[in-house]
Amino acid sequence: MAKCDVCGKDENMPYNCRHCGGTYCADHRLPENHDCSGLQNWNDPQGVFDSGFDDNVNSGGSTSRASSLMNKLPIDTGPGGPLAYFRGNATYTFLALMWVTYALQAAALIVGGISLHQSLFVLSSQHPEYVWTWVTSVFAHSPFLLPGGSFFHIVGNSIVLFFFGPLVERYVGSRNFSILFIVSGVLAGLSQVGISVVQGNPTAVLGASGAALAIMGVLTILNPGLKVYLYFILPVPIWLLTAGYAVISITFLSGAIGGGGGIAHGAHLVGLVIGLAYGQYVKQNRNVSAPNQLQFGGGGPGGPGGPGGPGGPGRGRF
Repeated sequence: MAKCDVCGKDENMPYNCRHCGGTYCADHRLPENHDCSGLQNWNDPQGVFDSGFDDNVNSGGSTSRASSLMNKLPIDTGPGGPLAYFRGNATYTFLALMWVTYALQAAALIVGGISLHQSLFVLSSQHPEYVWTWVTSVFAHSPFLLPGGSFFHIVGNSIVLFFFGPLVERYVGSRNFSILFIVSGVLAGLSQVGISVVQGNPTAVLGASGAALAIMGVLTILNPGLKVYLYFILPVPIWLLTAGYAVISITFLSGAIGGGGGIAHGAHLVGLVIGLAYGQYVKQNRNVSAPNQLQFGGGGPGGPGGPGGPGGPGRGRF
């Protein structure tokens, strides 16, 4: 359940304004009813919004937290601006940040070598005090410039985020989706580092697969029968992919199968558990429904994960 940015009313089916990115109830969903910053970006706001159909147009009102934050940016994020597509769209904002971070990783390797790259982007058991890496590691991925690096690491997670992310964001709102993505990604990485310390195997982690599994977990709870096209061909319910990935992660963590193929299975499992828990919370507090079929998605070759899993190069160890 989300709160309206104007009146604070709890709303089961909130509206996300595509112009300012705020979350509103039915009474304040129209741009003119929440003092939308997008009104200032039209050439003829009187002709468009003051049409005479509604005599109760509020020209003043309270400015939403989302719109006021966006208005402070020194760039044009309004309708027609170069970044209008990312306004109120957390999924594709995070997707863009992943690829920008990937480019910065390459630059760091070229300029400062492995040492600079690790200190900026890699969450490691040797330096957990580098608190910035708790977040940057979520957006960073295995760079192909390093031995063992894989371009498919970021591609697999990008596919998951591209297809599954908008569905979850639509149901929980952009703000809650952003919190879910960051918190699940950070906790997944820290958990993997903690597991490695307990096992006596120092490790370093990077990648968004913990957050990707959290997204998948939310959808599994909201609609376990959601059809995902495995390898873009075979329709399977999302619960089957989720269960399969959980079994694989638990199997590797238990030691039943030696090694993990350089995959942070602990991070994957923690992200999935967070997603399942949050999905259950959403289901209990909101009346939501999900589509019964996802035509083009499924997380690359079958969903987020690592080699040997349901598909895609998952959150990896560096």
